[in-house]
Amino acid sequence: MPTITVKDGTEIYYKDWGTGQPIVFSHGWPLSADDWDTQMLFFLGKGFRVIAHDRRGHGRSSQTGDGHDMDHYADDLAALTAHLDLKSAIHVGHSTGGGEVAHYIGRHGESRVAKAVLISAVPPIMVKTANNPGGLPKEVFDGLQAQLAASRSQFYRDLPAGPFYGFNRPDAKPSEAIIQNWWRQGMMGGAKAHYDGIVAFSQTDFTEDLKSITVPVLVMHGDDDQIVPYADSAPLSAKLVKNGTLKTYKGFPHGMPTTHADTINADLLAFIKS
Repeated sequence: MPTITVKDGTEIYYKDWGTGQPIVFSHGWPLSADDWDTQMLFFLGKGFRVIAHDRRGHGRSSQTGDGHDMDHYADDLAALTAHLDLKSAIHVGHSTGGGEVAHYIGRHGESRVAKAVLISAVPPIMVKTANNPGGLPKEVFDGLQAQLAASRSQFYRDLPAGPFYGFNRPDAKPSEAIIQNWWRQGMMGGAKAHYDGIVAFSQTDFTEDLKSITVPVLVMHGDDDQIVPYADSAPLSAKLVKNGTLKTYKGFPHGMPTTHADTINADLLAFIKS
């Protein structure tokens, strides 16, 4: 398996297919590079080079006991882009991966970056604070950690079957294949990484990262996102970046790159080509 070893000894697994302008995909919690299968095949077929990695502690990367924070996530991504010597890359991040992309650019600069896309992404900050009164109470995320610690397998069965893909909505048609694939990816990773990752995605403040980004940014979000509520995320992020475009999807769930792949892929392609 292709891996790189970062400075603390953690091995990061990645996929690297094709040639042309690189598109780098950063996945959501607690999944893996496999969550981008549909996008990677689509853009490979359009003549792009497509790259996706498993975040540390996730998928096929090392199940290290520490370093599960946005600084390490961003530094791991920077190490991968340097190893592959990527230039004029488009970075696409879903959910936690959107935070990873924002922090990578904020922390490592734009010298290798052409554009960025934040899909159903956690920035600017998820948790409720004095400066973010519209956020979710910390108790929500404490509850996620408690469920994970009690029975990770059951938790990873319930989340995709319910709010992640909107399968709990009255008119929804749940896909057992999608639910099982989510569970498969989650259970490949490490419990410690996923437990700590809840703090990383919920409590990291990406405001200054977003303010530093000058490349074009597309912010894509469904207004029926039950994981990262729309009002306290996408519109705020689009305003904080210097060159942002907000695209709102009526009724789309958090996992819309999977449930509405044709729409998302077409809009991504249009933005990349614009």
